[in-house]
Amino acid sequence: HQSYIQDLKPWYFPLPSNTCSVSPGSNHDFLSMVYRVVLSSPVMPDLVVDYDMSKLTYSIVHQEEVNCDYVGWSCIPTFELTKSTIQEACSDKKECARSFNSQRWKDFSQIYCCQREEVISHDGVMVPLTIVYSRESWKKGQSPGLLVGYGAYGEDLDKSWCSERLSLLERGWVVAFADVRGGGGGGPSWHKSGSGLNKQNSIFDFVSCGNYLVNKGYVQSDLLCATGWSAGCLLLGAAMNMCPQLFRAVILKVPFLDICNTLLDPSLPLTVLDYEEFGNPQLQSNLDSILSYSPYDNIPPSSCFPSVLVTTAYLTFILRVGVWEGAKWVAKVRDSTCPHCSLTVIMKTSMIGGHFGEGGRYAQCDETAYEYAFLMKSFGISKE
Repeated sequence: HQSYIQDLKPWYFPLPSNTCSVSPGSNHDFLSMVYRVVLSSPVMPDLVVDYDMSKLTYSIVHQEEVNCDYVGWSCIPTFELTKSTIQEACSDKKECARSFNSQRWKDFSQIYCCQREEVISHDGVMVPLTIVYSRESWKKGQSPGLLVGYGAYGEDLDKSWCSERLSLLERGWVVAFADVRGGGGGGPSWHKSGSGLNKQNSIFDFVSCGNYLVNKGYVQSDLLCATGWSAGCLLLGAAMNMCPQLFRAVILKVPFLDICNTLLDPSLPLTVLDYEEFGNPQLQSNLDSILSYSPYDNIPPSSCFPSVLVTTAYLTFILRVGVWEGAKWVAKVRDSTCPHCSLTVIMKTSMIGGHFGEGGRYAQCDETAYEYAFLMKSFGISKE
């Protein structure tokens, strides 16, 4: 029947305290009173929840099971239902959904810490930074760290549960996610303030987040690494040019690095669409802006560069980023930077994979293992 918004009684979905991602599930029936969502965070395996909007109740449909016994982690207790606090903002006029059958979600919040910080960027803007580490293995001022960034197209960083990440956390690593401008999380204005003529804001944001991790003792000063993919490599490449001494190692996956030459070629599949995101270099003001941060055009000569792993895929050029971008950048870095440092800049090309890597579960595990091995070797760890 017809209803008016002012007559509706608002109520809240209860969420786990460490939730970083809330996405709709399979809601194909528009007449159903049950709304399905998928909740996740770096310390909570993916959780499917049904919220019954007519009864104001929720029920847990499924949660990914995690078995840690096979790797011999005695420090992790049995994976049991926890009594995590629920984020409730209930008042006299607003109710919170009740649990059906007193169900509770499972998480690893007692083993791993997930916290959100606000970092001051160059212009005073507060940049969200999500930091994850092991409560037992992490050591203040002595731990290595991995900073993840993207900052383009208004896309949110994927901070969902990843069991592969436990390998780093158990070794004392800090994994941090920098939600710089240009990405999502802050609405359209957040994206706009880090794109086009404002793209340098996202680069300053990323550098500020890296300095924050070091200055606050989350990461040892010479043990900070960074990783990004596709357009996120534009962010990392520019950050390396700006502060090459900030990072010990960097992983660039299917990188977008030669932005000026790419955007000057309208025959490429994404060039015209990317004018809205990065600007049109055929306009002088846009060209000046792009050339001011372009990773390929601003490599500091004779400087000491961090160890860099560039992974490209031959087939990705069909719809995404040209395989030649990574090759050109690696060749120029080897030619113009410190001869000793350039020996640690390597490129790995897949002849069968696409923009999102090779298909299959084991192929993805192999890629992650290779990346982690590169990080360990960059620290001089040959066996671990």
